[in-house]
Amino acid sequence: MLKGAFTVGLWTMASRVLGFARDILIAAILGTGPIADAFFVALRLPNLFRRLFGEGAFNAAFVPSIAAILHTEGMEAATGFAEEATAVMVFWLGAITVLGEIFMPWVLYVLAPGFAGNAGKFGLAVSFTRIMFPYLFFVCLTALFSGVLNAMGRFAAAAAAPVLFNVFSIAFMLGLTPYMANPGYALAWGVTVSGVAQLLLLVWAMRRAGMRITLPRPKLTPRMRALFRRMAPGLVGAGVTQLNVSIDIIIGTLLPAGSVSILYYADRVNQLPLGVIGTAAGTALLPVISRQIALGDTPGAITSLNRALESVLILTLPAAIGLSVSAVPVMDVLFVRGAFTLHTGVLAGHSLAAFALGLPVFALVKILTPGFFGRGDTITPLKIGVAAVVLNLAMNLVFMHPLKAVGPALATSLASAFNAVLLAVILYRRGHFKLDEPAKRRVPRILLAGALMAAALALTQHVFPPGKTTIPEFLLLTLVGGVVYGGGGLLLRAFDLTELRALLARRRKRV
Repeated sequence: MLKGAFTVGLWTMASRVLGFARDILIAAILGTGPIADAFFVALRLPNLFRRLFGEGAFNAAFVPSIAAILHTEGMEAATGFAEEATAVMVFWLGAITVLGEIFMPWVLYVLAPGFAGNAGKFGLAVSFTRIMFPYLFFVCLTALFSGVLNAMGRFAAAAAAPVLFNVFSIAFMLGLTPYMANPGYALAWGVTVSGVAQLLLLVWAMRRAGMRITLPRPKLTPRMRALFRRMAPGLVGAGVTQLNVSIDIIIGTLLPAGSVSILYYADRVNQLPLGVIGTAAGTALLPVISRQIALGDTPGAITSLNRALESVLILTLPAAIGLSVSAVPVMDVLFVRGAFTLHTGVLAGHSLAAFALGLPVFALVKILTPGFFGRGDTITPLKIGVAAVVLNLAMNLVFMHPLKAVGPALATSLASAFNAVLLAVILYRRGHFKLDEPAKRRVPRILLAGALMAAALALTQHVFPPGKTTIPEFLLLTLVGGVVYGGGGLLLRAFDLTELRALLARRRKRV
């Protein structure tokens, strides 16, 4: 599991770094103007499908199913199941794509109601979304093939595919912009072409793994019906974080101009540790827990959840503290240049701080949901997810006027905390999760190390001169935070170096 999480995390980190390079370019060229607002709203729709299918409901339903077939019936049966799923998905994804292209203006009246009164911005959003909407067709098929490879224990190609999204976006923005009406069109075409490239990469990886997929006539076989029954409720249950962010965007279109862009930049920074840590751990954990449950090893599944919880907390807590306490310096260094002003950096920093407060619970949702999905239960996360979405919407409506762009971010964090707590409580009551003795010792010590880090960062920032944070100042903050958290964690024995050394030793032996 740890090796798989490391592979996914490494490639996800590469994708996030390239994503930052892309976002830095967008911020410098577009800032938070109308083109940026229209592009980010347009990107939200295909991106929602990508995250729901690639990181949520589809993997939750498909990976345990094909993993079980692969281990009990062999490669030929697993290939047949993958072909059935591919045929059905090609059919209905194609239908959704065509309908989306036809009815896009009406879709955006729902997704971006605040743009309806601005014909220019609304028109741009419709044009950008129509260009990018086919991306969901390619990326959802990519998610299917990623699930096949993950079930086979091959994580590299599936984790590397999103890198192409950023590579093509940057290339098209730099190379195609002079030939387009504005940079938004170049970015939109880059998104769609990247979907084609990702799908081709996964097809190649599957062939290397020994699985060649053909496209039969689509049929709703009993296995397909069972798959989609498991998948449908998980669309909300596993993707609640993305649904909450979509609500934030809808509310953002009703706020002052530029709010959509501010929320986007803040969320992008927050997504770096969430994707590298939470998504990687959840992706690697699901097949492990599914296998342990299939073997009747409930204690082993509980132990896996405990170790994943510790690992995620150790890594997300310092990220959450750093991004919340030092949010404005982070935005200064990353984005304040060109069309992205110092004042915009302060506003985006406040939104980032609100997002970052919920970072540990965002990640906990990622590792707790496999405890349900591995047992075939997608209904419980669905119910909790619906409640969290309703709570998020209610808090958005309460916060939107007094807190402006901070409101949606804070509402998302609080709703995710609600989601994580309920998931943990229900798993505990069912006997599927409880803190074991190592976790009971380490978790309080990890929290104390985090408190020391927060105090050190606040004191360090207090001595900085006013104005934009410089790169040396930012590096000093990073050094202080890392030393205090790492040193404090070692002194408090919050981190188990014995397990880390054993893991490294095992990796050296395999090499």
